[in-house]
Amino acid sequence: MLPKKFYTLCILVLLLTSTLFACSLPSVTVNSGTPAPSPTPNGTPALNQWVTASPGVDIRYEDWKSLGNNEDTVTIARFNLNKVHLKIGYQPTKPLAMDAWMSQEQAIAIINGGYFDQNNETTALVVSNGQAYGTSYNGFGGMLSADAQGNISLRSLSQQPYDPNNEQLQQATQSSPMLMMNGKRTQFQANAASQRRSIVAQDTQGRLLLIASPGDAFSLDELADLLASSDLSIKTALNLDGGASTGLYVNAGSQHVAIDPITTLPIVIIVK
Repeated sequence: MLPKKFYTLCILVLLLTSTLFACSLPSVTVNSGTPAPSPTPNGTPALNQWVTASPGVDIRYEDWKSLGNNEDTVTIARFNLNKVHLKIGYQPTKPLAMDAWMSQEQAIAIINGGYFDQNNETTALVVSNGQAYGTSYNGFGGMLSADAQGNISLRSLSQQPYDPNNEQLQQATQSSPMLMMNGKRTQFQANAASQRRSIVAQDTQGRLLLIASPGDAFSLDELADLLASSDLSIKTALNLDGGASTGLYVNAGSQHVAIDPITTLPIVIIVK
């Protein structure tokens, strides 16, 4: 018969193990399955490796550090456009939390969209299910869009202005500034404030990337430099409405990402 002290020790070990596994990350959660990122000793996801969540959907985490020694763990979701389609959600009279958008749309992923005013109305052009709202930026900014055939494009509006007479867009959102064009970072005027950041991008293979930096870590200039120096093979990148709006949810296969915005959102980019 084992001594009483042995049973007491076993109970203490079980209690300690339960406590450790109850801990979770505050802003990003990953439900691991197969395949899944190898955990580091402190339980956070492994960095710098793509994890296939489902066919055409990959997740990656990277630790980005600017020249000014600002640092944040950035979440990147990458989509094969032959496997998904794009939708823009726009509800100025009923902005939603990110989890409510996910539930309503039954989406694979959602990231916040372009800028909106105090009345939750877009400050640029939004096209949702073929219905246009607002006015296009002219000579600056960029646009993510999908046409009637589902073809997705991310472009600079200074290089290729929106032409309502010759474009039949089904989905679109505009924002500013363009951070990368033709594989190179752009030049723009912006303040040096460090904020939460969100980006939509396309790589040289045409895949769509949704990128979120949930910490108040990077200025727009630092962000453009980091994108250009990354190994993500980015061709085009557009800054989205960051700050309190920054949010990214992914629910694909075994992987779940939940970066919540601080505010409710009237404009979101939806991947289905």
